[in-house]
Amino acid sequence: MSLENMTATLGGADHPGADAPAEAPGRVRLRAFADNRLAVAGLAVVIALTLFAFIGPLLYHTDQIHTRLAAETLRPGPGHPLGTDNVGYDQLGRLMVGGQTTLEVAFGAAAVAILLGVVWGATAGYLGGFADGLMMRVVDALLAIPALFLLIFLATVFKPSVLMLIIVVGVTAWLVPARLVRGEALSLRNREYVQAARTMGVRPPTIIFRHIVTNSIGTILVNATFQVADAILLVAALSFLGLGISPPATNWGAMLSDGLNYTYSGYWWLTYPPGIAIVLTVVAFNLIGDGLRDAFGLDTRRG
Repeated sequence: MSLENMTATLGGADHPGADAPAEAPGRVRLRAFADNRLAVAGLAVVIALTLFAFIGPLLYHTDQIHTRLAAETLRPGPGHPLGTDNVGYDQLGRLMVGGQTTLEVAFGAAAVAILLGVVWGATAGYLGGFADGLMMRVVDALLAIPALFLLIFLATVFKPSVLMLIIVVGVTAWLVPARLVRGEALSLRNREYVQAARTMGVRPPTIIFRHIVTNSIGTILVNATFQVADAILLVAALSFLGLGISPPATNWGAMLSDGLNYTYSGYWWLTYPPGIAIVLTVVAFNLIGDGLRDAFGLDTRRG
């Protein structure tokens, strides 16, 4: 065997993975997310609360429509594990129903905010120049208005419902993702593949969605988790101010608001369960967002 062949053989033995194919970016990100124990715990909490809110009522049947004043503010015990509220609703069943509304509005509002923000920001960043300046001045002007003030105004103008809350919260929350995606678009618009597509005559909408939005997916996913957490807090704030959906429908914010009226009466089961549910959900989504951010950042550093 020649010296060159011996060297190649020994080199291959010392580095058995030298010719192994590179691992797919998706798997790298998934493994990085799975290695983040807090992010995995947050995901587990979100799944558990979602099952609790949507599957729970199928297993634990309660009447959340007709009031029972004779059974008001009963302490937790047999038949009512979390007691009853001020009009006799079973508190555990109420927590499930309120969770449905809270999560529906949070996910829906986040979807609306991400959709509007991505389209606006990607278009502004790709076009650049005067169009970019004009579109972002609109964003800056709306950001100057306090979000809670705008929410209160819209909630008083339109009759609160689940669909209306989704639209109202989503319309006020799209500004941040718009700025984030616009920053990504400003960087991506000068990449070789975007310039090549433009030279080949590909239409701008196709370039925006196929190249700009697709390559900004990490930023979009991370911000989406924070949008859900923010939406939960905004809905709770509106309900706390009495601008939530009308009874017998409810959400965790409305339950917390109603329970605070009985704080000094010792009815702790009216405030602790919805308060803990809000805190757990918001923290869980923030942990998921941090895990996604680290996962996509890890992939970027390796690239």
